[in-house]
Amino acid sequence: MAKSKVVSIETAIANVHDGMTILIPGFVNIGVPETLIKGMIANDIKSLNVISNNTSVKGRGIGLLVHDHRIKHITCSHIGSNTETVEQVVAGELDVTFVPQGTLCERVRAGGAGLGGVLTPTGLGTPIAEGKDIINVDGKDYLLEKPLRGNVALIHAWKADKMGNVVYHRTARNFNQVWATAADWVIVEAEEIVEVGELDPDQIMTPGALVDQIVDLRGVK
Repeated sequence: MAKSKVVSIETAIANVHDGMTILIPGFVNIGVPETLIKGMIANDIKSLNVISNNTSVKGRGIGLLVHDHRIKHITCSHIGSNTETVEQVVAGELDVTFVPQGTLCERVRAGGAGLGGVLTPTGLGTPIAEGKDIINVDGKDYLLEKPLRGNVALIHAWKADKMGNVVYHRTARNFNQVWATAADWVIVEAEEIVEVGELDPDQIMTPGALVDQIVDLRGVK
């Protein structure tokens, strides 16, 4: 049987370094790898480039990274729920690139699939289109949105087996499944870890081939 991918949080976070591009999924506070985020803070990891849908709220999830000024640039769809993010952007302390939510997901999906980008009409005629190629297909204009990838993806799972096959719980799946495809190194925090063979293969949402390490949340204080 293949070697277990279950490691301590200290071992997992040792693969994350200053200045990396980190993919962090979650919708506000749902499906967010909060324990791995706290692990990065405990290891004093900073100057991060983050790709995420939003910056959560003050005091939770990615909001903890914002509070500690550990993010230098974020590519996201929304920051309005976190007043600290807005304050840092206005003060010039944090750079932000806004991407429409659907486009953001498709750009990461393209990065995971090895595609050269996606074509979308969303953003035409707005500041989103500035500096981007416009491609005409059958008489209709589209923006070429280039793929996004990260050095590391931090993923939150409901269940995982010891080989890294993952199941998400309802809406906590959100961006996790796509983000797990688009990083060089994928770390999963799992609410429950089971033996290989216990998960129904038809229910597996992220295959273990994409996962490098798993942290058992039941063993993290």
